[in-house]
Amino acid sequence: MSKIGVFYGSTYGNTADAAAKIAAHLERLLGQPVPPQDIAQVDLKTLEGYDKLLLGCSTWNIGELQFDWEVVYRQLDTLDLSSKQVALFGCGDQLGYPDSFQDALGILGEKLEERGASLVGLWPVAGYEHTRSLGQRGEFFLGLALDEDNQAHLSEGRIARWVEQVLEEFGLLMRVGS
Repeated sequence: MSKIGVFYGSTYGNTADAAAKIAAHLERLLGQPVPPQDIAQVDLKTLEGYDKLLLGCSTWNIGELQFDWEVVYRQLDTLDLSSKQVALFGCGDQLGYPDSFQDALGILGEKLEERGASLVGLWPVAGYEHTRSLGQRGEFFLGLALDEDNQAHLSEGRIARWVEQVLEEFGLLMRVGS
């Protein structure tokens, strides 16, 4: 089976909580633990040891990366991600920052694609109230968009659906009836 890694950067805990929930769904569906890892606590080269990656980063201030990802951002240029499938997830505030909601998905996603990664797990923008985002391409975000400030009641369902979608795109889960 492919080696799957979940990595996140989190300041106040929302993205860490999302990573833990994602990891729990992965374990339930795959039957093996996939422990989430704090990007601030690992050597970035560790990412190269995984076939499939799920990376979490919140958007800070007005369209900036969360601090831990900001620290390692330039180091991403040293990685070869050409054989990696990467799914992104992020937390943001669509009402407080409607012009930069989920910008971190775009900043991180663009860099990962430059390094050869293939992005999977795109998520529809329908149901969100924002005006623009660097993390959006057409009618999709570059990953799962969570908003614990304004739509926390939707997060669990979104996470469950997204994890199944990502595993299907990874080729690790077949939908019943497929």
